[in-house]
Amino acid sequence: MLPDWVCGEMSENAASHPLAGFRRYFWRPPRAHGEIIAERSVSFLELFYDLVYVVVVAQAAHHLAEHVTWRGVGEFAVVFGLIWIAWINGTMYHDLHGRGDGRTRTFVFIQMGLLVLLAVFTANATGDDGAAFAIVYTLFLAVITWLWYTVRRQDDEQWRSMTTPYLTGMVISIAVVGTSAFFSDDIRTAMWACLVIGWVVGLAILDRVVGSDQDVGRAATDAMIERFGLLVIIVLGEVVVGVVGGITDAGRSPIAIVTGMIALMIGFAFWWTYFDFVGGRRMRPTSGAFSTWILGHLPVTMAVASSGAAMVSLIENASDDRAPVETAWLLAGSVAVGLLALTVIMSALEDSERLARVYRPVAIALVGAALVSLVIGLIRPAPWALAALLVATLMSVWFFAIIRWLVATDPDEAVPALDRS
Repeated sequence: MLPDWVCGEMSENAASHPLAGFRRYFWRPPRAHGEIIAERSVSFLELFYDLVYVVVVAQAAHHLAEHVTWRGVGEFAVVFGLIWIAWINGTMYHDLHGRGDGRTRTFVFIQMGLLVLLAVFTANATGDDGAAFAIVYTLFLAVITWLWYTVRRQDDEQWRSMTTPYLTGMVISIAVVGTSAFFSDDIRTAMWACLVIGWVVGLAILDRVVGSDQDVGRAATDAMIERFGLLVIIVLGEVVVGVVGGITDAGRSPIAIVTGMIALMIGFAFWWTYFDFVGGRRMRPTSGAFSTWILGHLPVTMAVASSGAAMVSLIENASDDRAPVETAWLLAGSVAVGLLALTVIMSALEDSERLARVYRPVAIALVGAALVSLVIGLIRPAPWALAALLVATLMSVWFFAIIRWLVATDPDEAVPALDRS
């Protein structure tokens, strides 16, 4: 259904300019910086866009599931980092500058088409398909860069201090990924790793240098916060996929089914922990909080996706007396990284400042649980026991948090603090 403004404009100009409304529908400029729609809900188009990332992330996790080695983990981290950068740019542009018009829809579908093609080469991006992956990713970055440039052309001078360095970073990214197509697999992967690190450092610096002047923290709309929660749900789907794949590959034996169902609870516990501790909450409108909140989601989502990849090997070896070394470290390490990353996100929340007496001890408990998870990985019990101990660790932190909230807050405040799902 067309937006009301399109229908109205078409009616007004039907006599003298029958195509005026139609042209405006496809050529209307993007929303400028500062034109925030704080109460906007996530659109069906955004949900469709995120659905494509399900496939891209699945391909990256599939590669890790087949290469549970230290090298495989490193390659997965690099490729996942690139996927995350693509998602961040597409999501933030649409939230800050997109409209419900034909222009926005067209460019979103162009991105989705490129992402589908990217998924074809993602599973072997660090190998034989690396050059093709680089070319498609470069095209995707070019589209995103053009969209950000169209915003900069209409920006007021006050926004140039942020948009100019951001666009410069986009152009550098295009150059790095584009030229990487002509190098060997190892050099190409190293270039991508440097690019991911550069984005993390660059976003942190940009937010701290100019973010406070532009009040970026308040630019995080309810829809953007919801989109980050949806990204977590996307990667949680990899846990389900990993369990199903592991049980299937193991011949559906009773021990494989039991191990798989226990391992599935790790995904449940991740969901419970994320959405009760940080999901759906706003960050502080201060310098650095916005980038901390965004960047904290990178290790969280990466850890959840990698834990899903570890499920396959864990369940396939369900009958072993001890879990394989690489699998134990991957699963336990993923849980540890996910817990530590939650403390990073928590530090940027308004709630963590308002309810410091709750969040500080919970953060300490998360760090302790991360250390316990690493010890569990070091011990390497039987696969079913490994999964059960990690579930117990995750749930113990959650129960501790409940107790802190109920004890340290007023009764009327305690329930809203927890019930954000």
